Formats: sequence, C-alpha cells, structure tokens
Amino acid sequence: MTLLAGCSSLTDSSFTVFADPGKYTYYSCDQINAQTKHWTNRELELRTLMDKAEQSAGGAVVNVLAYRADYFAATEELKVLEKTARSKNCNAVPNWGSNSAIR
Repeated sequence: MTLLAGCSSLTDSSFTVFADPGKYTYYSCDQINAQTKHWTNRELELRTLMDKAEQSAGGAVVNVLAYRADYFAATEELKVLEKTARSKNCNAVPNWGSNSAIR
C-alpha cells in the first residue's frame, strides 16, 4: 500500500471525505458558477450558525453534532468546484484567490 502512496503528488490536496472529486467533470462553466454560488452561501450559513452556537452554553457540542460535518462537506465541495473550474479554464468563479487580489 505504501508503494501506491509514493505515486501521488505530495502537493495534491484533492483528497476529500465528503465530496466526489469527479462530480462536476461534465458541468459547464455556468453550472460550475451556479454550484459555487450555492455552496458558498451554504458555507456562510453554516459558519453563521456555528458562530451563534459557540456563544451559548454547550455550543461546541452543538457544532460538532449539528454543523461540523455539513460545514466540512460544503468546504470540500467548493474545493472540488474550484479545481474543476480551473481545469476547464472557467474564468468567472467568484471565490478564486487570483480574482480577489485584483479587486
């Protein structure tokens, strides 16, 4: 098993637990952008809920039980979407770091 691990790139961070890396392979750039918007909104919603829960007694437990897995799933979906968009040369993905630097 360790021999196979040596074949992968050390800098490749495409390993995901919750998101399928090939899920968006056949999506158009417009579809990728729509999914990116959806998952960005979902991530923000979950982050807001987690922040609110942290302010109450037992908030850390609520975060782990109710929100943490969904939050990680959303962030992984965004990573997969970004990687797919870059591979397809989609240039309108709003959360790319290079676009943020220009603004």
